[in-house]
Amino acid sequence: MKLLVAALDSELSAFPEELDGFDRLVTGAGKLPATYGLTRALDAKIYDEIVVVGTAGAIEPGLEATVHEVGSAFQHDVTDLDGVRGQHVSLPARVSTGRDGVLIATGDHFVEDAEVTAVIRPSGAALVDMETYAFIWVAEQFGVPIRVLRAVSDQAEDGALTDWREAVARCSVQLRDVIRSEYGV
Repeated sequence: MKLLVAALDSELSAFPEELDGFDRLVTGAGKLPATYGLTRALDAKIYDEIVVVGTAGAIEPGLEATVHEVGSAFQHDVTDLDGVRGQHVSLPARVSTGRDGVLIATGDHFVEDAEVTAVIRPSGAALVDMETYAFIWVAEQFGVPIRVLRAVSDQAEDGALTDWREAVARCSVQLRDVIRSEYGV
């Protein structure tokens, strides 16, 4: 059995309520709800794989507005004791799905500001979101393979929240098409 995970119900709007071979989990937006929700789910049941679907803002110029596989994640909104951005005091700087894919910058606020995007861009991240780092970290703690698929909903700059609201249904359809194609369900 696999676990299909999303932060928000709207990211699963194109998915049927029941998906053969998958349980479904909606955690809530942000790193803490993601950590709590996935930890509770993995504490209750053993899964063969976690498949995360959802939206992300593009911060790499010209990145196609399609579904991207995530290979690794870091937290863009933390600093260590020496003030190094992206380094946490006690957590790893980066976590990995073990798959090829883009780097995503995770933080607890919705990025919709060109100045914030300009600060994150030099890290090499292609996308920005609010949960991926937490999902990957929790999966590592439980030793469960994880796959993260993010559909580009906006450009993570001025007007991004309006763009996200308009794009989330389109993104859900794109994600559903990938799951159907790659998992046969």
